[in-house]
Amino acid sequence: MDLGIAGRKAIVCASSRGLGKACARALAEAGCEVVINGRDAKTLNATATELSGITGTKITAVVADVATPDGQKLLLAACPQPDILINNNAGPPLRDFRELTRAQMLDGVTANMIVAIELIQKVIDPMTQRKFGRIINITSAAVKAPLAGLDLSSGARAGLTAFLAGVARTVADKNVTINNILPGAFDTDRLRGTLSKTAESKGKSITQVAADRIATIPAKRFGDPAEFGAAAAFLCSAQAGYITGQNLLIDGGTFPAAF
Repeated sequence: MDLGIAGRKAIVCASSRGLGKACARALAEAGCEVVINGRDAKTLNATATELSGITGTKITAVVADVATPDGQKLLLAACPQPDILINNNAGPPLRDFRELTRAQMLDGVTANMIVAIELIQKVIDPMTQRKFGRIINITSAAVKAPLAGLDLSSGARAGLTAFLAGVARTVADKNVTINNILPGAFDTDRLRGTLSKTAESKGKSITQVAADRIATIPAKRFGDPAEFGAAAAFLCSAQAGYITGQNLLIDGGTFPAAF
């Protein structure tokens, strides 16, 4: 399918690796000019070179922390009026809620809720004026099925979901959509890190911990980031203008509900 977005300009936050990188690649393959972002210059520049070589599309790397005002300025200086914005940021580490300090809670809410809202504030009016905009927030399956230890991540991302549900309806008539993608267990560095910590705490091998986790997933495997990127690219497509305010759960069937 031709997604109808060739030549569009996209910003993909936290995209030097993992699901963000997969989204950037899928958009570049669809013909978008993509600004990618990360805090590690070496990794980010390597990703930019890789994606440019694979897709033949213009890839601009912006080394910045989008959780900061200066980081957001750098991102928007590289792409002042994006047609597509994919919000993404790493979640807080696994931690018992009793251990959370006030500062940690505020940092978590800033990183996983406020930053996305701030970026949307900056790009949404030009999108409505041009009568095209696609905004996607990468949240988490934990928004629908919170997990103990990820309470801060779940709470902040659920707050973002509720905040933007109303906003999405105010710009739908301008061909601007806002949707959320809720990933389950995908084969990323973050998942491998979590499996490693779990293995260490339980005295098991990483292989066994991974097998135990896979056994809980009806698809009996971890997700491929490319699958996630393809879904994101479709929601950014010209054909997806009638889809807004939605939460797309991609978890291999793990969440056991019909709705």
